[in-house]
Amino acid sequence: MKEIRWHGRGGQGAKTVSQILAQINLREGKFVQAFPEFGPERSGAPIRAYNRIADEEILIHSAVYTPDIVVVVDESLLRSENPTEGLRPEGILIVNTACSPEEIRKQIGFRGKIVVVDADRIAREAGTGFANVPMLGAVAAVLGTEWPIVEEEVRRAMGDRMGKEMLEKNIAALREAYAAAKGVGSAR
Repeated sequence: MKEIRWHGRGGQGAKTVSQILAQINLREGKFVQAFPEFGPERSGAPIRAYNRIADEEILIHSAVYTPDIVVVVDESLLRSENPTEGLRPEGILIVNTACSPEEIRKQIGFRGKIVVVDADRIAREAGTGFANVPMLGAVAAVLGTEWPIVEEEVRRAMGDRMGKEMLEKNIAALREAYAAAKGVGSAR
């Protein structure tokens, strides 16, 4: 079983992409869970979302305390939160940042694998403005999910929420981040 913890801020879409990731893995024939953890916080407050992905039925129904992967959608949470708390030493930290993995390692001291994706830049250049979809692409690549499944499910999940032009911009951002993270090591 793979356990993933997302760190973001309310309104950044971490909950949404954790749910889309579950749908992607469901299409792969996996057992999945996706759920957020937040209270009555306002937009911009730190939130967490979780995924579990397994080949067998998942019987655990709690927060993720020892994740295999931690995804940080908002780099400022590296300073205000402790996103590596409980992250397995052999785990993977995926951060939305323009910094190098070495700079992040120096900043937070995590010794495991660090994958960096400048999702803010990717989203800005694609014209979407939100880093969540590029971060989803990076996570899917790190998990070793095949691109056609990722693209098809994002199109299905987001197609009704936005116009065709915005959907294509999101797919372009998703693809760029997927390509950037592809080959950095599979977490399967």
